[in-house]
Amino acid sequence: MTELAASREPAVGEQRTFLGHPRGLAFIVFTEAWERFSFYGMQALLVLYMATYLLKPGAVEAVFGFEAFRGAVEAVFGTLSVQALATQIFGLYVGLIYFMPVLGGYLGDRALGRRRAVLLGGALMAVGHFAMAFEAAFLFALAALILGSGFLKGNLAAQVGDLYEKNDQRRDTAFSIYVMAINVGAFVAPLVCGTLGELYGWHYGFGVAGIGMVIGLVIYLVGSAHLPPERNLADREERPKLQRGDGATIFAILVMLAITALYWTAQSQVWNTYPLWIRERVERGIFDLTVPITWFQSLDSLAVLILAPAVIWWWARQLKRKAEPDDLTKIAIGSAVFAAANVWLTVGERLSGDGQVALVWPVVYHFICAIGFLYIGPIALALTSRAAPAAVNAMMVGSYYLAIFAGGLASGWLGRFYEKLAPGDFWLLHGAIVGAGAVLTIGLRGTLRRAMKLDAPPAHPGR
Repeated sequence: MTELAASREPAVGEQRTFLGHPRGLAFIVFTEAWERFSFYGMQALLVLYMATYLLKPGAVEAVFGFEAFRGAVEAVFGTLSVQALATQIFGLYVGLIYFMPVLGGYLGDRALGRRRAVLLGGALMAVGHFAMAFEAAFLFALAALILGSGFLKGNLAAQVGDLYEKNDQRRDTAFSIYVMAINVGAFVAPLVCGTLGELYGWHYGFGVAGIGMVIGLVIYLVGSAHLPPERNLADREERPKLQRGDGATIFAILVMLAITALYWTAQSQVWNTYPLWIRERVERGIFDLTVPITWFQSLDSLAVLILAPAVIWWWARQLKRKAEPDDLTKIAIGSAVFAAANVWLTVGERLSGDGQVALVWPVVYHFICAIGFLYIGPIALALTSRAAPAAVNAMMVGSYYLAIFAGGLASGWLGRFYEKLAPGDFWLLHGAIVGAGAVLTIGLRGTLRRAMKLDAPPAHPGR
């Protein structure tokens, strides 16, 4: 056992485990689940809230500072309709949500410490969610959520990796459990917050999201004794330093993340333009029930939870036959599958003609998307944590979210074309974008593997 592992054994409670992992993983996982409940609960409502209420005359005038904000947005992106403005604001919001973890991860590594960064981030997010209940505070609420997510996300995810030594095979499984927690929160949130907001009042949904974030903070504080110990930030000599060759590794990770941004461009539309498409184009009636729009976003996460065991079983079966693809190949497969999901929507539009799209098309779409996500989301995150140099590990884990930042910005910009293109062409465009990611990943696979020093066996999230 290394000195590092021995020194942290009592802190992370190795003798009492959670699903065969350090107990600290349980507290991180449940914190993340509640944080994602709050985040996705608000996000499920955001575009609908803006496009159908807040940005319309009679309501938008109450938002403090909005005229100046709109002027700044349109100075960059041109004059926008209410719907295009809603999707563009959503794109900017999601993009910045996933950009700030780079700064937050750096401060967690070098100044605040990861625990303090998580607590500060959670507190800011709770304030932001509660502020969403007040129309005048809309822009302030978004700013608080963006800053809070920046401090929380990279530093919380980095603590998953801190529970394990560099080559501990459980690391990859831990990140899969962590990503499952994200999807549990994302599944429940639209059902609770989305239904309350869509059917009973927007502010009820936003308020419940704030309560979820507070619960997450309490869980994190209760589990503090089992979390990885902080580094001594005051002693610069103890900090890991960049080594020769680390620059090439960092560059390779950034190239890999840039390619996955093409996937996130298409995936971000599930929370952006997709709800508007559901509202306008899909027949949502089942007997006497009209399915709420936000429930489709719950279905997106439910599909991941249902299919994850099957995908993990398939990887284990491939491993026994020594045929399991490496991490980069999995990312390419996931991109191809997600491209097929967008083509599926295009086919549904073509077959529907001038009528509404049958419910089966978006339902099956989410299950195809789930397979694509399972081959990309947890794999890219685990690969980043594994390959990133120790000196900048939290910052690089935060950089994982740069791909979602770029994808969110691109999805917001592409949202304007929903009103200009036929719906089927809109989804076909996104299929081509994410399909390009599959081609690029396969083409650069060998170069990226060498630069990342991926000499160990491929990731095995199911083991």
